[in-house]
This record gives sequence, C-alpha cells and structure tokens, in this order.
Amino acid sequence: MKKLISATLAATLALSLAACGSSASISEATPAESTASSAAESAAESTAETSELAGTTLKVAASPTPHAEILNVAKEILAEQGIDLQVVEFSDYVQPNLVTESGEVDANYFQHTPYLDSFNEENGTHLVSVGAVHYEPFGIYPGKSNDLAAIADGATIAVPNDTTNEARALQLLAAQGLITVRDGAGLTATINDITENPHNLKIEEIEAAQLPRTVQDVDFAVINGNYAMEAGFSVGKDALATEDASSEAAQTYANVLVVKEGNENDPAIQALYAALTSDKVKEYINSTYDGAVVPIF
Repeated sequence: MKKLISATLAATLALSLAACGSSASISEATPAESTASSAAESAAESTAETSELAGTTLKVAASPTPHAEILNVAKEILAEQGIDLQVVEFSDYVQPNLVTESGEVDANYFQHTPYLDSFNEENGTHLVSVGAVHYEPFGIYPGKSNDLAAIADGATIAVPNDTTNEARALQLLAAQGLITVRDGAGLTATINDITENPHNLKIEEIEAAQLPRTVQDVDFAVINGNYAMEAGFSVGKDALATEDASSEAAQTYANVLVVKEGNENDPAIQALYAALTSDKVKEYINSTYDGAVVPIF
C-alpha cells in the first residue's frame, strides 16, 4: 500500500494551525462566533486528516455480486478523501485470500468468518477480519402452500443438505415456532437435533443450489439468499420469513472485510471500512437487493 503526501499538505496544516490559534481566544467571543470558530477548527482538522490519505491507492479483491458492487459505492466516498479504490473481481473463493496474503491486494471482501477461519487453518495464511458489513439471509419460500401460520400436518419442507446450511434452515424454522431444536445444537444442528415437531413436518434434504428448482414440488423450501436472488425470487416480497439480523446465523455468517494480520488498523483500511459501513452504502444495499443482502451495521 503506498501513501503519497499531497503537495498541499503544508498549506493545509498551516490553515489548521491558524484555525487552532483563533480558537484560543474563544473565551471572549460571542456564542455565535465561538460556534463558527469551532466549526472552522473541525473543518481544518478534517482536511488535515484527509490530506494525509490523499494519493493512497487501495486494491481490494471481491466477488462480483454483491461485493464488488458495494465496493464501487464505497469507492465514491473514498475518492472524496483522495483515496483511489481499485476493485479486483474474482469468481472463486480461493484466489482472493491468496492475493491478500501475498500482498498483491490490500484487502478482500467476499467471505464470512467461519470460511476465513477454515481457510487460514487449511492454508497456513494469516488473514483477519476488520469488521462485518452485510449478511445474505436465508428465507422460507412458498411452494404448494403459502401460509406458515396455517401449515398442514405432514407438510414437506425442503432444506439444504450440507451441514452448515441445514443448521441455518432448521434454526429459521425453529424461530417461526414450527419445530424445536435441541439446546446447544446451534449452527451444527441436523434433523437428528429436532426435539419437537408438532405438525409432523417432513424435512426433505436437497442440495442447496437445487432448492429454487424444486420448491414447487414441496410445501415450503428454505433457500440461501444468493440462490434465491439468482433464481429471480424477491427476498423482500416472496419470502414468508427470513433470518433476523440479531440471529446467531446472521451474526456468524456476516460477510467481512479481510486483511493480512497486522494491517487491520492501517488508516486507509479503517477509512475503507468506514465507507463500507456508511449511510450511503446502507441506503444502496437496502434499495438495490430487495432484502437478499442486509446491512449488519
């Protein structure tokens, strides 16, 4: 990561010092003058801080949707601070971490913490999370039936068949009061951890990517947010229930900004994270993805 100090730094610092000097006499100023002086001082200090990052270039690896799209909104915010954000897109989940570890890029944004921890363990990398940005909620979608409150005895509900996603699906069903899952099962729960099933629901395990194609053959299906979005489902309009932002699954599987260990407190990285968790990015996410991507800040 390269930091280039702008040629105007000296002038900017001079303005900052001048503002600080004028504030020293605030005790004899009127309230209005004091307010104006304080505002000028804050603006000068902000300008000085911004100028320290001006000329910085950040390279961030990301998957195309939604991560690169979200980063491009943050890019506009960083440009105002003189930071050039370059988004490098990858379609796989291995290279972004490898190029972050090697220093070819400064950060990446595509994964959740459990995947990051597993990757570090398996590959000997030293990557850490800077913080969470968003999660992609699971949703319960209607098939042959469309009313969870009037669910029929013996109804069939399709869930993903891999351990992690199945656990999230079961916990979402439990949150709706349709089943009870054994205490402590958490995000390792399987159908064997169902302790109460008052409606005698049939839980059908299906490969996650196939769920959107098979939903019409079952009463309901619990589908990953990304697969639902790719299949044209509207999470906001079609899902009968979704994971809450405060749920264990949402907190655990939130997508995070990742850097090589030791770089997490770098001012430019912190500026990037601030941009990713800004109101502008939150508004973009909420207005663009129709509930398939949810800010977690």
